Amino acid sequence: MYDPVFLTAAVEALDETIPAIEEISSIEDIKDIQENLNPGFFEKFVRGLPEMFFNLGIRIVLALVFFLVGKRLIKFLISLVNKSLNKAGTEKGVITFIDSFLRISLYALLFLIMASGLGVEAASILTIFGSATLAVGLALQGSLSNLAGGVVILLMKPFKVGDYIKEDSHGNEGRVTEITIFYTRLTTIDNKEVMIPNGALANTSIVNVTWLPARKIDFAVGISYEADLLKAKEVLKNIAVGIPGYLGNEEPSIFVKSLDDSAVTLGCRFYVETAGYWDAYWTLNERVKLTFDREGIEITYNKLDVNIRESK
Repeated sequence: MYDPVFLTAAVEALDETIPAIEEISSIEDIKDIQENLNPGFFEKFVRGLPEMFFNLGIRIVLALVFFLVGKRLIKFLISLVNKSLNKAGTEKGVITFIDSFLRISLYALLFLIMASGLGVEAASILTIFGSATLAVGLALQGSLSNLAGGVVILLMKPFKVGDYIKEDSHGNEGRVTEITIFYTRLTTIDNKEVMIPNGALANTSIVNVTWLPARKIDFAVGISYEADLLKAKEVLKNIAVGIPGYLGNEEPSIFVKSLDDSAVTLGCRFYVETAGYWDAYWTLNERVKLTFDREGIEITYNKLDVNIRESK
């Protein structure tokens, strides 16, 4: 940023000084130059300071006004884009990602325009911006990896906001509440928030528990060898059919899973709605215990028989 008044005064002083310097041949010539040198340069410089600072102050004020206007405009544009994406039925995770990306890009553009308005040349801005980008890129390789991971997640869609996922790298699991440009937020069952880098999620195995609308319950119960096997299978089937959330498109599969040392293990598999999986599973456990007790079907458990031998 250069002030035109200062530049004009400097050029005039140089025009007067340079010819005199070229004619120097002795100490006497230097003394003559000192006596005859036009002192107007310093006077013009001092007189030009108020105007220079006034121009600088105006530019700063205009830059601040431009920043406030630009900030409101950016907020309006982002709000408009979000409304359009919501009307189009775009996933919440995609909307959040685009929101973060647009916000960062538009603010970077705003600051570049402000710097240009303050008198910094565009070429200098681009050079500084390029150097800074390279330095930041080398220093924040992990963040760039997270950015790339976020793009992969949004393109491949292994999960979306609202899904319940499990990741294998650190064993984190929970419901996805937000997908940002660098991190994904999970809320655990006990209401804790977990922030996982997108780079880690994009490079590990993910189990999406709620991806499909139906889940299969795989249940097993051990009964006594003396119990009526066919009756137990029929009772177990009736219990499964009456479970809340049971999907009747396929009959429950009831089978003898194994013949163990102290029990006959019955297996039971059937589909329920994904949203009510755990309620159905817990209800099944309770009803099996109550119904088997009522029907006289013994559920085995570990027993210890103690025989006392009396010594003579």
